[in-house]
Amino acid sequence: MSDFDLIVIGAGPGGYVCAIRAAQLGLRVACVEGRDTLGGTCLNVGCIPSKALLHATHMLHETQENFGKMGLIGAAPAVDWAKMQAYKADVVSGNTRGIEFLFKKNKVPWLRGWATIPAPGQVRVGDEVHAAKAIVIATGSEPAPLAGVEVDERTVVTSTGALALPAIPKSMIVIGAGVIGLEMGSVYARLGTAVTVVEYLDAITPGMDGEVAKTLQRILTKQGLKFVLGAAVQSVTKTAKGATVAYKLRKNDSEASLDAGIVLVATGRRPHTAGLGLEALGVEMGPRGTIRTDAHWQTNIPGLYAIGDCVAGPMLAHKAEDEGMAVAAILAGRAAHVDHALIPGVIYTAPEVASVGQTEEQLKAEGRAYKVGRFPFMGNARAKAVFQGEGFVKILADAATDRILGAHLIGPAAGELVHEICVAMEFGAAAEDLALTCHAHPTFSEAVREAALACGDGPIHA
Repeated sequence: MSDFDLIVIGAGPGGYVCAIRAAQLGLRVACVEGRDTLGGTCLNVGCIPSKALLHATHMLHETQENFGKMGLIGAAPAVDWAKMQAYKADVVSGNTRGIEFLFKKNKVPWLRGWATIPAPGQVRVGDEVHAAKAIVIATGSEPAPLAGVEVDERTVVTSTGALALPAIPKSMIVIGAGVIGLEMGSVYARLGTAVTVVEYLDAITPGMDGEVAKTLQRILTKQGLKFVLGAAVQSVTKTAKGATVAYKLRKNDSEASLDAGIVLVATGRRPHTAGLGLEALGVEMGPRGTIRTDAHWQTNIPGLYAIGDCVAGPMLAHKAEDEGMAVAAILAGRAAHVDHALIPGVIYTAPEVASVGQTEEQLKAEGRAYKVGRFPFMGNARAKAVFQGEGFVKILADAATDRILGAHLIGPAAGELVHEICVAMEFGAAAEDLALTCHAHPTFSEAVREAALACGDGPIHA
């Protein structure tokens, strides 16, 4: 039996970051991972490989649509799907090897295998039982099943299968208009696939600012995606040529069906905690399979903690990382806190979408008086120069104090621009603080300043 100050179960973004930070703070740490590579779902079959395919297809779009406008004359490149897949694999491999290096650098042993927790303070991996003063569960999430739909990862796939299809399909039905569905749908649409998105709700990107959601749907429609909203999927039946999706429209109960070569089930994710032995330990569970924790991420079992997708809150890699660093600090005797109200969300479509803080819908529901500062990217010189003038920046500020309450962006580099606003909100800044901060010209970030100006006396370039 090996003794550790901390054993982290799971080497995804939350787990490996927690392990490395704890080791940096002087704890003796080990990390358990049953995959052949570190990095969890995000790095192996999620965030990173999807971004590789998104980037490749963005470049393809540029050659097809915009090169000629810039005087770059010639035929657009043909797609070699096998090479694109190899590029994606290289990106993943480089990152997983990087985490192995970081583990060695910080003296964090990788306990290879799947973990169970036979008793408080004990972790079994294979035939070995290791003791630890503290255990952190960071086992992530898995695709949530859809009732009556059987996934085979060949014809009916989750995001995992969609990342590694043997060929580019002629047609695809995406069930679910959330982040995963829209990102993967846009990848294949740019590759020439006829993509139809079927969503249960009456709008895409549930929980997103309504104005942004409508704008994104309009832009994606222009890019070739089709949408069937307010549709409850009844069944998915495999056929000789692919699959048939039967659905019922919620507004009138009328029934219809669609055929496609591939069906992507992108209806969300659920915590992956099966097999750990939590029930036998008496661990209290929360809604939708989450593990219930206190304000310091400790379960009802002393010394047993949980972070990331296993606990309440958005299932985001960066949220898991923040919680992992916070728990490591707490275990090292330091104070730590994560402001879950200021965790940004990003959709890596083209254009990107990003948000932080409250939406207009939430503020209206609270009856809070607020003002809106909005600026279109069409008024941004840099965006127009690179054919990315669609979209806008919207900042919501308290009507009385001018304190920033939320921000919602759709446009070029939105996933990068949002962090300026995140920092401002962490410091309790007013929109005027952003408006009075000099921004380099010409940059996309000037749109953020202009939106902040629009919360006051008005923007300059709109």
